[in-house]
Parts: sequence; C-alpha cells; structure tokens
Amino acid sequence: MQQTQHTVTTYPGCWDIIRRSLLRRDTPPASIDIMLSSLAESSIKQYDVCLKKWFTHCNRNSINMLEAPVPEVLQFLTSLYSSGAQYGTLNSCRAALSLILGSNISKDERIVRFFKGVFRLRPPLPKYNITWDTSRVLDYLTRYYPYEDLSLERLTMKCVTLLALVTTHRLQTLSKIKVKNIEMVSSQIIIKIPDLIKTSKPGSNQPALILPFFPERPAICPAQALTAYISKTSTLRSQEDLFISYKKPFKVVSTQTLSRWIKTVLKESGIDVSIFSAHSTRHAATSKAYRAGINIDIIRKTAGWSQNSSTFWKYYNRDLICNQENSSIAKAIIGK
Repeated sequence: MQQTQHTVTTYPGCWDIIRRSLLRRDTPPASIDIMLSSLAESSIKQYDVCLKKWFTHCNRNSINMLEAPVPEVLQFLTSLYSSGAQYGTLNSCRAALSLILGSNISKDERIVRFFKGVFRLRPPLPKYNITWDTSRVLDYLTRYYPYEDLSLERLTMKCVTLLALVTTHRLQTLSKIKVKNIEMVSSQIIIKIPDLIKTSKPGSNQPALILPFFPERPAICPAQALTAYISKTSTLRSQEDLFISYKKPFKVVSTQTLSRWIKTVLKESGIDVSIFSAHSTRHAATSKAYRAGINIDIIRKTAGWSQNSSTFWKYYNRDLICNQENSSIAKAIIGK
C-alpha cells in the first residue's frame, strides 16, 4: 500500500497541487488555466483545508498524495471522522480528493458505503431548527424613516437588510449588484445580475431581483429604501458596484461586510445573533413566504433553487421561535 515518499515536505498550496495532478493525467498545459477557472474561490478555500490535511497525512505515511489508493483514502477519512469531523466536512474532503485523484474515488463502492455509514451515524443537521419572525426586524426598521433624516450608515444597513429579506438571495448575489443593472419602472425595480454567482452554470438563467413598491408601507418599502440609498451615494460612488462603505474613502465592500451590517440590524432588533447569522435572513424569509401560502415553485425560483430542489424542505422551512410571481415573496414579507 505504501508508495515512494513524496519529495515535497512543505505544503505547496491548493492551486499547485491541483495543477500537478492535472499534469500527471496528461492534461495539456495550455488547458490547465482554463480548467482551473471552473473552480469558485469559495470552493478553493474549502478544498485547501482538506488538501493541507491530506498532504500532512501522506507525508507522515510515505504516500504519494497524487496516486494514493482507495484504502489509504478511507484511512484518512476515518481519521477525520474519529477526530469529530461532520458529514459536510468529510463530503468536502471527498470532493477535494476527487479533484486530484480522479472522480473514480468518489464512485468507488467502498467510498460510497463509507459515506452512507457516516450519514447514518452522524447525519448532517440543519443549522437552524427554528427561525425568527421577519416582522420583528421590519418593525424595528420602521423607526428609521423618513430617509432624508437618516445617516448614511443607518440607511445603508436598512437597505441591505431589506434587500436580503425580500429577494431571499445569498449575500454574494447582493454584492454583485451594479447600479447600471438597476431598472426603475412605475411599480417595481428590476435588478439584473449578469455576473457569475454560486448557482451559475451552463444552461441556467441568471437571476433578476424584483422589488415592488409598497406605497402603503413606505417606512419598510425595499424599493424606496434602495432609491434613497442610490440617491444618497450617487456622488460618493467611484465604481459601478451598488454597496459601498459608509465611511471615507467609500470603497466597494465585500460579502463579509454586508454580512456584518445585517447581523448588526438583527442584533439591534432583538434576534439572537449567537444562533442566527446574516444568512438566516434566507431561512426566515422563505419560511415566512411558505407560511403565507406562496407556492413552493415560486419560492424556489425566487431564491435561486432549481425546480426539483429539495433544499428548502431540508434546510430552510423552519418554524418560528414563538411558535406578480417574482414579487410574491416580497409581498408576503412586506405586505400585511
């Protein structure tokens, strides 16, 4: 089972390992950069954690990490399991190892059987068994109105939180919004997202976010909040990206910053942020929409899930703690 000692003793990094694995499989060098572009930055970050552990394991056991047999892969995965790794972590490692050892690793009957066992012994559980009522946050945000009286900081946090709730999209999607792709019409605002996002793939449609105007509830109308935000930042923005810092030099912000802003609003609204992250807006909004009678197909389409996806049922349809098609979710959340 043991093979020639891997000559590299210092972890070379995820990109280098993947590149070398492709070269070993007779991949034309000119094709490699194109192939590497298929990997999202978030995937590389996940794979890097696993491959670093795999590199250490192989060096310790004199295994060539690019040609390891299935029994050695099982030994590695079992050691991770024994150290407390959850199903999701192990599955991420399986994907990383398949990338450098070939897809046959994942298809091997022994690997498949191992993961079935892990699923039964340590099943993946949703992060939230409950969620919060969106009305609690909306009631809090009504305090911050009219918009001309708000500081840029408060208007920014309110705007991004409302957009996260009514679009039900990931913060990555919101971070891709460009002002030039925002179209304002009489009854709604349409935001096109042409940039690649997590769910982008060949043959799939890019999302278009719909924000209806709610003249009967102006204090929490997401379309009005966005209009006010664009107006207030128009002279401060040096690039096309929508969300910028509310402090000089007003640079474009990251997804992590959007997350921090939303978490601040949740905390101020009385939501327990030790349990709920900014991503929980997606759980809370889709669960609220379903309870309001919105068709599951509309929820899937609005949130960016495929029409046969079971993600909502497994991870997002949650009970409360206290026990136009594309605009339906927004109306269910904002409207009364």
